[in-house]
Amino acid sequence: MTSVALSPAGFVNEFYPSFWWIPAGILAAALAIKLPSIIRLWKDPMLRAVGGLLLLALAVFVFVAPSTIARVNRLTGVVNISAPWVYSLLTAFGGACLLLIITWRNGLSDRSARTRRAMRWVVIGYSGVIAALWVLFALADVPVERLRDIDTYYANTPYMRELILLYLLAHTNSSLITNYLIWNWIRTDGLDAWLRWGLKFLGVGYALQLAFDAAKLTALVARWGDRDLDWLSTAVAPPLACLAAILVAVGFILPHAGQYLHDRCRVRLALHELRPLYVLMRSVSGRGVPFVLRAGAELRLIRRETFIRDTLLSLARFIDEDLRRRSYEAAVELGFPAQRAKALAAAVTILAAADARGQAQESERGTDPDTTDLLREIGAVSRELRRGEDVRAVRARVAGAPDDGARVAG
Repeated sequence: MTSVALSPAGFVNEFYPSFWWIPAGILAAALAIKLPSIIRLWKDPMLRAVGGLLLLALAVFVFVAPSTIARVNRLTGVVNISAPWVYSLLTAFGGACLLLIITWRNGLSDRSARTRRAMRWVVIGYSGVIAALWVLFALADVPVERLRDIDTYYANTPYMRELILLYLLAHTNSSLITNYLIWNWIRTDGLDAWLRWGLKFLGVGYALQLAFDAAKLTALVARWGDRDLDWLSTAVAPPLACLAAILVAVGFILPHAGQYLHDRCRVRLALHELRPLYVLMRSVSGRGVPFVLRAGAELRLIRRETFIRDTLLSLARFIDEDLRRRSYEAAVELGFPAQRAKALAAAVTILAAADARGQAQESERGTDPDTTDLLREIGAVSRELRRGEDVRAVRARVAGAPDDGARVAG
């Protein structure tokens, strides 16, 4: 059996019936990932809007699949009724994207007359386009069911011709304006890195939507001139639409998901960073933080920080302020910068206090030691405890017996 290599257009034609389910599946997965946050933070209008936009995009790709088109036509008993329905969804998606970008950029608190007027015109304009699509379809005569090439097949049919042109122009208009707003926004200084990357994905996605519109319009105009460029509508436009939808979905999700992952990593890193000091405090108190089933990383971090600070307070009477001063001076002499020298001095003092408590030797002092820095800089102190060779170098210097094997800061 001889296998024939397919051209790009041939590949799309071969897999056209199932082609649309690829972006539909990706959008469904994105919506599923986003759904828990939307439910948990339901009062956040931006999250609800992003969820609604993903749902609308998913609906477009579900209803544009040939199998769905045929099923809708059969269930309603109206030939080609899927056309105005899909075009309405696509128009609503374009308008919703434009509304979300306006709201997202200006902020939810912006209730200026200009912002309200822009949003009102978007709602009125795109609602009017959707209404006009249904009126034009009711006036058109489209008796032959077309599952994939309705745009070019009825390109010269009265009223249907206007319907197709109207939805393409409305979609082009929303893509142009949204693209302009996005790329203008990207050039703004001080943007969060995740937001900037999300906007870049959106910018490329909407640029591909413009390419989709260009392919469709070119095929339509060619039909008006008795030329056949249908392959632009049936083989070029579909992959552009799929890729554009995926990039737009990523663009809207990335700022939220990226910030969430960043916060999670920050909490995990803080937990890891505090472990050396936590282990030391656990040895001092003889116990640790009780295990709590299903405790999140944030709760674990709060409990660990609280435990460390409480144990440090119990060590307060063993804190030797003179030792801390001498340790700081020793760290500076060894070449450590001031901030690290301060953390190293605190680490040496805490280790000495733990030893003194174990031997029940309270320091001789006339005033209570200042534990403010110790309680505030537990992360920095814990990092120095992890670098044991530096702590040993400072302790040896304070004791007047330099450690030949210890590292000295350059």
